[in-house]
Parts: sequence; C-alpha cells; structure tokens
Amino acid sequence: MHIWRLWGALFIGICLASSDELDTEYGVPRLDVDNLDNGYHGLVKENETLVEVTPPIRAVDTAVCSFRIVNKHHGEAPFEIISKGDGYAELRARRVLNCEKRRNYKFDIAAVSCAGRQSENATVHITVSDVNEYAPAFSEPSYVRQVDEGRLYTEIVRVEATDRDCTPKYGDVCKYEILTADQPFVIDAEGAIRNTEPLDYERSHNHILSVVAYDCGMRQSLPVMVTIKVNRVCRLGWRGLPDRVDYAPGTGRQDLFPSASLELCDVPCTVKSLRTRVDLATRHIGKGCDRDTYSVQSQRKLCGASPDAIDLLPSPGLGAEWTKPLVSDEGHESDQMFEFDGQSTAVAVPAHVLDHSLAAVFTVSTWMRHGAHQGQDKHVKEHVLCSADDHKMNRHHYALFVRNCRLILLLRRDFSEGDLNIFRPAEWRWKLPQVCDDQWHHYAVNVRFPDVQLYLDGQLFHSEKKNPEVIDDWPLHPTKGINTTLTVGACWQGSDNKMKHHLRGYLAGLSVLVGQTEKPEVLGCLHQCKESLQVPAMELLQPGMELLTNSDLTEVTVEGDNKTNLETLVRRIGYTNSREFPTPGRRNLKLTTTVTCDTGKSVKVPDSQAYVMVLRPQTPSILLNGTGNMARKYEDFRLGVRVLADIHISGEQKLDWCSLTIYPNLNPDHEALSAPEQMLKRLGMAARVSKDGVSVSGSDMVYNYQQVLRQIVYTNRKPAYYLNRVFKLTCSELNGRFTSNEYVQTLTVIHPQPREPPVAHATLNRHSVELKAASVVDALPPHEYQSSLLEQRGALLASGGSHAVTIIVVVCVGFLLFMIVLGVVRIRAAHQRSAVDNEGHETEMAWDDSALTITVNPMENAERKVNGTTAAEDFSDTDHSDSDSSSDDDEAGDCHGVGDSSDEEDAGAAGRRRHHEYQNVSQLEWDNSTIISPPFALSVRLLLLPPRAAATAADFPHMRMTRWAMELMGCAHIMSCGHSARSEIIQQIDLTDTTRLCTIDRDLGDTIHSLNTVNFF
Repeated sequence: MHIWRLWGALFIGICLASSDELDTEYGVPRLDVDNLDNGYHGLVKENETLVEVTPPIRAVDTAVCSFRIVNKHHGEAPFEIISKGDGYAELRARRVLNCEKRRNYKFDIAAVSCAGRQSENATVHITVSDVNEYAPAFSEPSYVRQVDEGRLYTEIVRVEATDRDCTPKYGDVCKYEILTADQPFVIDAEGAIRNTEPLDYERSHNHILSVVAYDCGMRQSLPVMVTIKVNRVCRLGWRGLPDRVDYAPGTGRQDLFPSASLELCDVPCTVKSLRTRVDLATRHIGKGCDRDTYSVQSQRKLCGASPDAIDLLPSPGLGAEWTKPLVSDEGHESDQMFEFDGQSTAVAVPAHVLDHSLAAVFTVSTWMRHGAHQGQDKHVKEHVLCSADDHKMNRHHYALFVRNCRLILLLRRDFSEGDLNIFRPAEWRWKLPQVCDDQWHHYAVNVRFPDVQLYLDGQLFHSEKKNPEVIDDWPLHPTKGINTTLTVGACWQGSDNKMKHHLRGYLAGLSVLVGQTEKPEVLGCLHQCKESLQVPAMELLQPGMELLTNSDLTEVTVEGDNKTNLETLVRRIGYTNSREFPTPGRRNLKLTTTVTCDTGKSVKVPDSQAYVMVLRPQTPSILLNGTGNMARKYEDFRLGVRVLADIHISGEQKLDWCSLTIYPNLNPDHEALSAPEQMLKRLGMAARVSKDGVSVSGSDMVYNYQQVLRQIVYTNRKPAYYLNRVFKLTCSELNGRFTSNEYVQTLTVIHPQPREPPVAHATLNRHSVELKAASVVDALPPHEYQSSLLEQRGALLASGGSHAVTIIVVVCVGFLLFMIVLGVVRIRAAHQRSAVDNEGHETEMAWDDSALTITVNPMENAERKVNGTTAAEDFSDTDHSDSDSSSDDDEAGDCHGVGDSSDEEDAGAAGRRRHHEYQNVSQLEWDNSTIISPPFALSVRLLLLPPRAAATAADFPHMRMTRWAMELMGCAHIMSCGHSARSEIIQQIDLTDTTRLCTIDRDLGDTIHSLNTVNFF
C-alpha cells in the first residue's frame, strides 16, 4: 500500500515539471518596457549606424529567438534588430543616415519566441543627430558698391550667408568678419557693412574687403570679396596733408606738406588772389619756442655777449641763494622760469651782486610773460626791477615796471649828476600789445642817457608819435644816511619797511650790463628760436607771388594770383630744430587759406590741421671718475691741496655747470677754497666760491671744465682738527637738463705718530756713548747733593748730547730732588708731632744712611771727564748693581718692635753715622721707568726709610704693616718675599694704625713697582 502511494507522488512531480518546461518553451514573450505606446527612443548620428536606444530592447517571460519590425508608420524604416542573447537586442541602421534629408523615424517592433509566438508591439522613436559637416556659404560670389567721399554711411552693403546643416546649432549663421586689416569699415552680425570715417578719394579710390561668415559651431566659410569704390567729390580745401609728421633730432630740415594740393571746385567766382598762412604753435614750449636751455650767462657766451652782464635771477644754488624762495619750473626741458604771484613773491638782490647806482650807460634785459588781469586797476604798478630807499623815505631811484599794458623805465638822476634846477628825462613809457598778451617776449632796454632804445623780441622798436611817451622830472635831492634796496618782482617801501607793487607774471633771464650796452646782433641771438619753419627757396617764387615770415619764423605766409605756384611753395615749407637735444613733444600746424574774388568778395577755405611730433633724443651720459681718496700731510694742507687733481669727465662734448660742495661747510677761520681766476677769465667762465663750496658755470668744452676743476685748491691752516674732508662734485649740460653722476672725493689728513718718551740708557746707546762701570760716591747732604746734580747737568749739556736726553735727565734730577726735599720735610714734621705725643721721650729719629746708595748712569762719568773731573774724585769704585743685590739678602733683617728703634741718638751722632754708612751708595738703584710711569702714589717716607733701622709710630703715624701678613707669606722681611707675595703684603697696609713698620731693603726699585698700585698719602 505504501509503495503505491510513493509511486503516485513521483508521477505527479514528473507531470508538474514537464508542464513548467512546456510553458517556458511554448509561452508568449513580453517586451520589458513600461509603456508600449511610448515605447523606445533612439538617437543615431549622421556618420554612425548604431542606435542608442533607451531603455535597452529586452524580451522576458519566454525564450526569444528573434525581433522584428512589424509596423512602419512613415513608410521607410532602414533599420534592423540584432539579437544578442538573454533576451537582449540592439538596433542598427542599414545605411548612414542624413539628417538634412530625414531627421525622425517611427516604427513598431515585437519579440518572437522560438515557438513562433509573438509579443505585443512596442513603438520605437528614432532621431538622427546632426553633425557640422557643412560650412556657411554666401548667397553672392562678390559684392560691389559705390560711395561718395567725405560722408559717413549707416550701411553701405549687406552680405548674406546660409548653412545646409539641419539644426540651428550648425545650420544658422551667427557671425560675420572683415579679414582685411587697417580699413575704416565694420560689419555687424547681420552682415551690414558701414564706414567708420569719411572716405577720401585722394587716399584710396577703392577699398577691397575680404569677408567671411561663421555658423554657430564657429565653422568658417570661404571668403567673399566686397569692393567699395569711392567717388571723388569736388570740395573746397586742401588735399594730401598728413595728419602727423615725425621729426627725429639731428635730421635737419624736413618738408611738412610734400603732397599738398588746393581744391577750388565750387568757388562761385573768378579767383583774383589767394593767401595761405602756415602757423607753427610753439607757445607751450619754454619761452615761446624751443631754445637752448643754457643759463643766461652761457647763452650770452654762445651769442658773443659781454661777460660783464650780471644775472639777477640765477638758478638757485651756490652763491645764488637769494632766488631760492621763488617758485620756478620743476623740469629741465627748457629755461629756468620764475613765477611771481602779484601778492608776496619778490626777492632782494644782495648788495655784493650789483652796485645799486647805475652808470649813464647800461642795458637791462629780461624775458617776461604777462597778461591782462580782469578787474585790476589799470593804474596799478607791477615792478620787474626796482631800486628804492631802504628806510624813512620811498624814493624810487630807477625801476622797470608794467602799468596799464605799458612797459615803463624810470631813471631818476642823482643830485650830484647835474644842476638840481634842470628838468631831465626820467620816465619812458612804451605802449605794447605784447605786454598783456600772456605770451613770452624778450625785452631789452639800452640806455646811453639821455638816449634810450627798446629791443622787443630781438628787434629794435621804432619810435612812433608819443610812443614812447617821455616824462621829465627833477633830479633827486640830496640825503644823508639813506641807502638803497634793489628788488626783483616788487619795490621796497622804505617808510613801511615792506614790499609793494608786486608783479603778477613770469620772468626769466633778468640781467643788467653796466658801463656798456648790448649789441643788437647779440639781442637777436638771445631771442632766436632753435626750432622754426623753413621757407622755400627764393628761386621758386614766381612773379606776382609774395613770401612773408615773422621774426621767430613760426609763421610763413604765401600770397599771390598763381594757384599752381602757391601749391609748389606750400609743399616746400619745412620744419627744423637745430638743438642737439630738442624738447620732445607735439607742435601743432595750421593752414589758413583765403580766396579773394574779382568782385572783392573773400571766400574762407576750411582750415587744415596737422602736427609735428618731435621724437625724444637719446639721453646723453656724463660720467665723472677719479681717485676717490687722497691722503696728504699737514704741510700739504697748509700750502694748499688740489681737490680734484685727477678728475676725468667723459660721455659728453660740452658742459655748462659744475658744483663742488663740501660737508660740513668750510670754517672761514682756517679753511678756504680757491678757483683759478686767470684761467676762468681766459675761458670766459665764471666761478662762485662760498662756505658751501665752488660752482663753475659757462658753456664750454669738457676738456676746459676738466682743467678748471683740477685747479681748485683747498687750504687748511689747522689740519690737526680733522680726520678728513669730503667733497661732492656734479656737472650738468643744458642748465641741469642732463646731469652727471655724483662723484665723491675724500681728502684724508695724515696725522704724525706720537713719539714714545725714550729711555735714558736707550737714548745714550743710540748716540754711541761709551758705557763704563757704575761708580759709587759718598752720600751727600741734600744741599750739596743738589749742587752736585746741577754740575752734572751742566756737564751733560756741555758734552753736546742730544736735546731729548738733556730734557729727560733734567726732569729726572729735578723730580728726585723734589722727592728728597719733600721727604725730609715730612719726616721732620712727623718727628715733631711724635715728640709732642710722647712727652717722656725727647728723642729724634736716628738717620741711618749707611745703606743709602745711588747707582749712577755711566754717562755721568763721561760728562765729568768733559768737565775736567774724574769719577774717582767724586765716587768710590764698587761692583755693579747685580753684586749689590746679592749683598742685600745678607743684610736683610726682621721687623723690630717699637722699643728697638734707635731714635735716642742725637742729631750729631746720626749725622756722623750717616756719613760713615753711606759709603756704599750703590744699594739704591734709580729706575727711570718708575719716574715717568703714573700713578706717583709712592710715599716719600718709604723712599727715605733707613735700612736696618726701626721706626716708631710717632715717626710714621699713618702707616703700618702687620707682621702676620709677612709670616703668612712665609717671609720675615718684605724684601725676602717674591713679587706676588709682596704685592699681597702691601694690601695689608693700614693708613690709620700706628703699629711699628718694617724696614725696607735695598731693592727699592722693585718695591716701588710693587707699591705703585697703592696710595700711601
């Protein structure tokens, strides 16, 4: 029974498994997509066949053997579905698709099982992606348009281009461009071309442009040619004028309008005459044009003027400090110009610069720029130069001033120059439009009293009726104690003690020449511009034509009835600038033309503008070099040292100024600088010397400047005050426009080395004196010993020894005598004080002089022989000090108590014993080094201590030496100790205790050396 049940269950399982296999093999497939209507979306590029499908094509629920396209919505569907296994498939195009032909495809697909059963259909949407395969192309192969000259157009021509790509990204044209450079045309995004400036037929008849188009993918088209023809329009005016003319320094003359032509096409009359004027605008350059920027003195030298003229407005610097308060131009491109504000700007000229009393013959010249001031009283005076009373009174002696657009010279004669009752010309008034045109002009007044001449811009002003107006006046009446003050830019009011009548304007180059007048050709040279217009050659001038210029050659006028000749002359007008280093910048040019008809009517031709651009010149270099440090001795400085003896200047051909400054300033008490006056006068140069240094001025060759600088001499009468003196040199050209490097010159003072005081025996050896053994003499009383030493000194002087040795010997002997006398006085005073304190002891110090010995220099024996005495007569022979020192150790004793002192002997006994015991004087050695070496702190009392003699506290109340200190050092006597031990013992000396002292042994010199560090007084 159980077996049958088992077989039944097995059979049922087999049946169920077979049923599942049949469903898988013979079921209906299903496409794995969310919405069958929306289906799949595919994207394929034009140059590819694989379609990117979203979501991927896949069939589920049964095994799939293929996929098929079952419905074509729009006819053609050039695609195929390729099965990939596991129910997946890919979609491919059968050929490369073209977006421009068809962009979208739509069809249905279905999955087919291996049993042939088909799934439901799903829609596939295919989009062909565009590729930028086509470039834009213009609709026309070329474009041609015509325009009139002289007009601005909003649109001249419009070009158009298209693109065959199927999408806006690649199929739309987004940009047009003109490839031809430097053309006055622009094109916009729509292809419209217009001009940016009026076209000129003379400049170009045709403008040919190359234009391209770009699609939005920036693919460029082939260029298309656009031709714009310019039609000539007849118009009144000049043609062929350049806008800019470049001028390089040093190139000489350059024509300005080589292609100029005048068009008179629409003049409504018969031309009778023409007039054309060319103006060169230079008012903005310096003082009206580009002149040499030398100083006034240098300009005068270049023009051959008298070197005696005095510059009243020099550039601020050495010797010209009075112009420092003035406001001047900050650059060096042109002349030094000073501004006067009309309120407070004015300076007083020092009396040493110019004698305030002018002679009957003189010249005053200046550059001035002055304009009319609205609202100002026309009677207000504005002084250029004024000499007036310095106090109490307000008399103006002479002046040059401006009033009511008139230039006025005031010249009051002094009472001493003629009869007080005679009227004389005192005021000259020139009415000049240049005074108030606010432009630079040069004024020069030549005076040969009573004749006065005015030169305006280098030209003599010809007198007219009441121009100038001459006013007579009385001479000045006599005064006492009143001097004058010379001022520039105002006039000194002596009664108010202040400046009045200030100038409002600009001045430059104000100078006065006394005793002579300036030559007319010099005044013309001073005013001459270095830049100017150049007129055509006179042989080009035809009959009926006229050529005119002004004095500055900044205006050229051509007039006549020949139009062709007028054009020829204008073409030959040129520009030149003769300056080696011209001021760079722009100079405007203006052509003004007027046509006169036969009816008398004038027709104004439009003005033409151009400009000259002066290029910047190459900046020159001025290099100073030399020996930067020189050492000299005292004698050289006292005689004078050439500061710049080997200065060398290179890099430039000419100079006009050099300045040598010294810091700190010179001390006039003992220092001085001098320049070579004769050389400067011969070269026509000038020099200013002050406490700050030396300045040399005047345009001249570098070689001459070099020679002058090398002759500048520095003198110092007290060179010991200085270690060195430092000088700085700078040079310049064109009044500071080009400057050199700063050269520093140091003069070092060689101080003599201090001489060491010679040692006596070394000095004698240096003079080769024969040395002999030392002689020992008996000790003498102080007065006899002093006499003996004086005799020795006289003998030494008579021997003809050196002066230095004599001085040293005299000093040593004098000091020794002083010490001995002082010691005796102090000892006797101490003895008297001891006698008062010890009433029971009427004793005195026993003077034991047996050990007092003196080692005599062998030179003294030689000196005695010269005087006729021998050493044996004065001294007893003995061994040298070396043997004496050995005997000192034998005679050295211990310290004694107070009761052992020998002060009970009387004075007579002490004297006899002193004479007896001082037979061996050699025990005392005299060390010269201790005489001259400070400090002299050794007490005289120790020098005079008698050997082996005890001293009481009464004898030496201010000194003591403790015995324990000597015993501690292992010696019973101070002289038996070593040098270091004795030094330590000495430190134990008490200046207040009255304990017994030790005696001092014979080696006194070594003891003095040990005691030099202690003050025993």
